Amino acid sequence: MKIRFLGAHNCETKDTRLVSLLVDDVLAIDAGGLTTSLSLEAQYKIKAVLLTHQHYDHVRDIPMLAMNLFLGGANTTIYSIPEVFDVLVKNLMDEVIYPDFRQRPPDKPAISFSVIEPNKAQTISGYNVLAVPVKHGVPTVGYQLASADGKIMFYTGDTGPGLAECWERVSPQLLIIEVTASNKFTEWAADGGHLTPSLLQRELADFRKLKGYLPRVIIVHMNPQLEKDIAAEAAAVGKALGASVTLAREGMEISF
Repeated sequence: MKIRFLGAHNCETKDTRLVSLLVDDVLAIDAGGLTTSLSLEAQYKIKAVLLTHQHYDHVRDIPMLAMNLFLGGANTTIYSIPEVFDVLVKNLMDEVIYPDFRQRPPDKPAISFSVIEPNKAQTISGYNVLAVPVKHGVPTVGYQLASADGKIMFYTGDTGPGLAECWERVSPQLLIIEVTASNKFTEWAADGGHLTPSLLQRELADFRKLKGYLPRVIIVHMNPQLEKDIAAEAAAVGKALGASVTLAREGMEISF
């Protein structure tokens, strides 16, 4: 399984993009930095997009992806929970801000929506996909992907503390998890449904207690202004737990 980090942050700057992952060039997870990171030809190859929740930094590029696919004669399917589709149709692709490309072209629309049921595995583009609810300010799911050769990753999307029920349902070799802020902002982060390195350490300790191991951990959704502190504190978490805990960066690719 090859994972490319198109965007790894929660705010955009000259050097940072909003969160979006690309798996084996054919399946995207979240769409904050999707079209801004890929050529048209690469966008045409995307067979499915999984969205974790409705917040703008995770769905922003869906309308433009739809436009590009429409003009290129290509199409894809967007998977998520109903709340996400409600926001897309009512607020982004509402025929006022942007066209609804579920209807264009009529014979073969550029995009289609498919509701995914939490805690029920299904096959999407050759992967076994399990959507698992996580703790955030709005309904949110993380995604476990298992490839045909037995590689398993889990991406939390945005989440705060309290992941014990989630950990019971997943068994990844690679965990991609958000850490939005540094420990200085732990109370603020937890209230908003986000993690800091200290909160991450507790969640990883719970994971190991429950599962008997720790996967490789890659952090995303960092605030660029706090990234230096997050990196130092995350390194301390890895040392304390004897685990691999690193930060993602734009353009980084890993294969496992």
